[in-house]
Amino acid sequence: MLKDKFNRVHDYLRISVTDKCNLRCTYCSPDDLPKGAFANAPRMTADEIERIASVFVKSGVKKIRITGGEPLVRRDLKEIIQRLSKFPVELAITTNGVFVNEFVETFKEAGLRSVNVSLDSLQKEKYFSITKRDQFNRVMENINLLLTNNFHVKVNVVVMKDVNDNEILNFIEWTKDFPIHVRFIEYMPFSGNEWSSEKVFSHEEILNVIAAKYEFVKLQNETNDTAKKFFVPQHQGTFAIISTMSEPFCSGCNRMRLTSDGKMYNCLFAEKETDLLSNLRLGNDIEPLIQKCVLEKSEMLGGNNENKNWGKENTETRERSMINLGG
Repeated sequence: MLKDKFNRVHDYLRISVTDKCNLRCTYCSPDDLPKGAFANAPRMTADEIERIASVFVKSGVKKIRITGGEPLVRRDLKEIIQRLSKFPVELAITTNGVFVNEFVETFKEAGLRSVNVSLDSLQKEKYFSITKRDQFNRVMENINLLLTNNFHVKVNVVVMKDVNDNEILNFIEWTKDFPIHVRFIEYMPFSGNEWSSEKVFSHEEILNVIAAKYEFVKLQNETNDTAKKFFVPQHQGTFAIISTMSEPFCSGCNRMRLTSDGKMYNCLFAEKETDLLSNLRLGNDIEPLIQKCVLEKSEMLGGNNENKNWGKENTETRERSMINLGG
């Protein structure tokens, strides 16, 4: 069992299989992001991903989520999914949805039934302005394909003030006739995304917008949930809010992250990383390194809360951006 000094059990591993992406979302992979810092990093092979994951599973991991970058651009992803599907864990994936149609059968064969799709606008023109790519129609077709095949589909929406906050009600309306589970995510600071508190549309503001038109009911959250969940009566789907900036939820955190070059992070906002891949390649036992990394986890926000400016100023100091960490 992986437990930190605050008695939190860590049984959820997010594996970034690549830091490459076919989109250029302004809040994640802006065009002016410094290039080259990780270009020559030794990427984990499919075999190494399986071997590292096996150590986590033996240590108590019950859920593995495949992330990126955009995981579906990795050429051997089908092999990686097949290897991970052998473990007794819940397997899930987060994607931008562009290439989903090429993987539906692979997902089914692996028993992967939960797919998170990032989609920040229901307007084609705005989608292009955010992602810099003309893929809106394809993503919508693939979301419908997932629904037709009875996948559990969550749609991740990063809400940015004066960018897409005027579409919140449109996303809620989408849940009326479709079993879509929308997750509104507060805009977070990462290297290169020019974050400021003025761009954050908070949990409270999102609920106020929804309450102006809909009556909704709060759902019961589990201990490790990052999202506050709700539903509108008679709607097939639900909505939730991830309030990282205005109301952090660190007390129940059970997450660990593995980058595509084999570095372990005990928090999305942690500055320190643990090199598992190099030690694996040297033949060293990586389980003590994993245990130590979890034990050293800060109580909140990777320690960034200690300066009392969380949610007010950008305290981001790492070289890695969201695209390097897998979200």
